[in-house]
Amino acid sequence: MPERTVVVASSVGLHARPAALFSQAAAKAPAPVTLTAASGRTVNAASILGVLSLGIDHGERVTLASDDTATLDELVAMLERDLDQE
Repeated sequence: MPERTVVVASSVGLHARPAALFSQAAAKAPAPVTLTAASGRTVNAASILGVLSLGIDHGERVTLASDDTATLDELVAMLERDLDQE
């Protein structure tokens, strides 16, 4: 399964608003997407509760995996921006 590793740019990490925007985009994907935190814990990226439960902070390196590479590229681009500023 294709993977992408990215550093989270949002100033508060994947909490509240950034996590909601990210998980909503993942939910629209044609194939399932997983999100793995630096701790090694993996969740369904479309689950807001799963994403929040990882406690991902600003600057943390995460890995996304999905069979849909276009979705991976879109989600990586999201995480490379400060979603709190949008």
